[in-house]
Amino acid sequence: MEVDEGTVHDAPTEPASVHVITLDDRTRIVVSGEIDADLAGDLAEATADAEATGLPIEVDAQHVTFMDSSGIAFLARLASRSAERVRVLHAPDTVRFLLEVTKIGELLDLVDDGPAAEPAPAEPAAHGLPTIPRPTPPDDAA
Repeated sequence: MEVDEGTVHDAPTEPASVHVITLDDRTRIVVSGEIDADLAGDLAEATADAEATGLPIEVDAQHVTFMDSSGIAFLARLASRSAERVRVLHAPDTVRFLLEVTKIGELLDLVDDGPAAEPAPAEPAAHGLPTIPRPTPPDDAA
């Protein structure tokens, strides 16, 4: 078999997908693969489906391998239409970079873990200035 050295053979890419999962207290949109213009119709449909639930929206981007302006527009559209801030879960570095460069990340909450518990509000100190809680020392009674 003869191989043409000037030909570049593309490696198979992970197929892109969009899934909307409605949970009791939120709607999760799971995106994976290459999020680009080929997925625009699916992204628009996912946006409409998520909005229809009336629940807070989160986007699981853990398996995104590529994102272009179509994906950024999708996230911006979600952020602008949602009554609550949209959470983006497990965003890879490439997605984080795009969100930072486009400033769309300022409209979203980037989360690396599961649902974050709301921190309890700290009681104001007697002097009225904010304070940083001190860590509890380890118990040396072992």
